[in-house]
Amino acid sequence: MKDLIQNIKQNYKLILGVLVVGIFLGWLFFHSNSKTTMSENAIENHEGHDHESEDPTTWTCSMHPQIKQDNPGDCPICGMDLIPLSSMQTEGDNVNPNEIMMSESAAKLADIQTMIVSSGSPQKSILLQGKIQEDERRISEITARFGGRIEELFVNFEGQNVQKGEKLATIYSPELVTAQRELLEAVSYKETRLALYTAAKGKLKLWDLNEKQIKNIEEKGEPLLYFDVLSPISGTVILRHVALGDYVKEGTGLFKVVDLTRVWALFDAYESDLPWIKVNDKVDYTIQGIPGKSYSGKVSFIDPFIDSKTRVAKVRVELNNAKQEAKPEMFTTGMLESKIAGSGHEILIPKTALLWTGKRAVVYVKVQDRENPSFLYREIVLGPEAGNFYVVKEGLNEGEEIAVNGVFKIDAAAQLQGLQSMMNPEGGDSGAGKMPGMDMGNGSQSGSKTLQSSEDMTMKPVDADPAFKKQLTAVYETYLKMKDAFVATDAQKVSQEAQKVEKSIQSVQMELLKGDAHMAWMDQLKTLNSSINTIAKSADIEKQRIEFARFNLAFYKSLKMFGLANDTAYYQYCPMANGDKGAYWFSETDEIRNPYFGDMMLSCGETRETIK
Repeated sequence: MKDLIQNIKQNYKLILGVLVVGIFLGWLFFHSNSKTTMSENAIENHEGHDHESEDPTTWTCSMHPQIKQDNPGDCPICGMDLIPLSSMQTEGDNVNPNEIMMSESAAKLADIQTMIVSSGSPQKSILLQGKIQEDERRISEITARFGGRIEELFVNFEGQNVQKGEKLATIYSPELVTAQRELLEAVSYKETRLALYTAAKGKLKLWDLNEKQIKNIEEKGEPLLYFDVLSPISGTVILRHVALGDYVKEGTGLFKVVDLTRVWALFDAYESDLPWIKVNDKVDYTIQGIPGKSYSGKVSFIDPFIDSKTRVAKVRVELNNAKQEAKPEMFTTGMLESKIAGSGHEILIPKTALLWTGKRAVVYVKVQDRENPSFLYREIVLGPEAGNFYVVKEGLNEGEEIAVNGVFKIDAAAQLQGLQSMMNPEGGDSGAGKMPGMDMGNGSQSGSKTLQSSEDMTMKPVDADPAFKKQLTAVYETYLKMKDAFVATDAQKVSQEAQKVEKSIQSVQMELLKGDAHMAWMDQLKTLNSSINTIAKSADIEKQRIEFARFNLAFYKSLKMFGLANDTAYYQYCPMANGDKGAYWFSETDEIRNPYFGDMMLSCGETRETIK
């Protein structure tokens, strides 16, 4: 019994020990597993955490980047879907800050098209107009070699055809009779006084008598009373200066004879066409007075001078006119197919790729290796126009890719973002894209009453001080005299009148204007002063006309905003002026008298607006 109790105690201790060890091991296992599960849950929860609140996405419009908001949606301007701002950015360390980046959808919407710049042989078809003229080398002016009276006249009208050596008139000359008698007297002293004989004979030779005539006088022993005027060439008498019985002096013009068996077709070539024209270029032409017949010839001469009034140079093509069908002053029209004078392969770009400010030629070059379409502003130097293309002298290399369609939309997007653009070549914040009443991205609103576009502000009529309006009218009246000088194509007169306009502008008292009106006039004054100063200092009518076009745009804003005192201005427009870009001017009447072309195209244009 005692042994049994002893065994139970020992087994109890063993069981208790095992139980304690088991509980301890179980605690270790489950405690570790709990920590692992909690750690995994914590990581899981952390990974699923939404960080949008810490780094929110900004949504913008690819076409109107001034629109920025925290949530996706539609652009309030164009209705396009907004995209994350990050998709408008390019990646990499070599990104040019002036790159204008667009999404694929924006590029398609703007119809952006590009092309690879390549070189070629520029060609151009040049339309030439002109007249048939006589060959100046085949004109003979016949003058009186001695004074006398016209005894007989064999040419009775202009246009009469004569042959070489044919009699044109007979002259009786008392002086010539006296000189013949001196010769006859000297003949008797020929053996003893040879010098006297030689002098008398030489005197007759100076009066155009030949050896045969002089010998005939010596043989007859009597002076000839009448001398014939002979035609030196075969041709047509185009001028007859004398009539039967007229007395003429030595050197007096008698007749003008021209040979019309070979004539010139003289074409007018404008300055812009001259780089394309060279000697030996082929010209196909027709003559208005000879319908149904075509002619062809080569350029034989290009006038080295530009006519100061018409601004053209003459291009000559010679025409064999044996039948004398072509008559001087007939109108002719020709077509010249030419490559640029002296050129080989040149870089060519289409006109649609170009933005032109009057001073700068701008293209947009596509940046390669970008996920989305990206473009860079670039100024280039242009050569001559080649049909629908321009030759590029500097600024582009063969193989570069440029935008050829939608270029203006790219430039507009660049302006909105404050990047380099046609109107803002330096880049930076130019204020472009700030539109009245729009959220500018910083939560502020620009109300239309406090911030207006310059166009709106300078075109809105204001109640100006009557004294200011009277002074502005005085500027307009001096302007009209300058305009008339442009119509007359008189560069010197334009310069003189421009000085008067400049003085008149300086007499305007800007202190008579207040507030926005004062600021608008100050803005207009910059252009007015700059342009009129250039016109006044220039002696080149074409440069003056370029500045005249700029002056008129600013002056229109002034007259539209402030008006005239008891006067009316007709705002007129010519689409062909300013290099076919179009230009405006003011006139005191509704009649068109074009100051950009003068007599060349005096009536080209139309009245666009009447300002009273």
